[in-house]
Amino acid sequence: MICDLESQGMVSKTHSRFNSPIWPVRKSEGEQRLTEDYRALNEVTLPLSTAVPDMLELQSKLESKAAKWYTTIGIANPFFSIPLAAECRPQFAFTWRGVQYTLNRLPQVWKHSPTICHGLIQAALEKGDTPEHLQYINDIIVWGNTAGEVFDKGEKIIQILLKASFAIKKSKVKGPA
Repeated sequence: MICDLESQGMVSKTHSRFNSPIWPVRKSEGEQRLTEDYRALNEVTLPLSTAVPDMLELQSKLESKAAKWYTTIGIANPFFSIPLAAECRPQFAFTWRGVQYTLNRLPQVWKHSPTICHGLIQAALEKGDTPEHLQYINDIIVWGNTAGEVFDKGEKIIQILLKASFAIKKSKVKGPA
């Protein structure tokens, strides 16, 4: 698993004074996923004001639209689409079979990852002529009065996200419904 992550550029060998515990977890599809324990790092990481929207506020906004059709778009592994700056990588070091590695992409369990991810996706969607939508981290919803209208809006958002180097899995796109 680590060899695969290294060949994909997700991790690289390093020497760091930091070292967090890791363990592989088998996902329901049979694949393995690297799980990091960043509790100690999260404790000493300075606070960052969160820019992730409140779920109740989003729900209220969505209900006010009273549209007939909706589509949801989920970005696949969004944190792994975001490269870490080289100077940030040492703090995400871990050891596997006697060799120290570090993540080259934004880790899933670091306390600021959702805020950073949400902000970068939001910035990508604010460029150009993006259809009206709501976003919660890596989930986006669009709406309209016809299935065709919603399909077109969804396609436009998907193209913007792909251009910004975010991956979309067909299984994470639901609708129009």
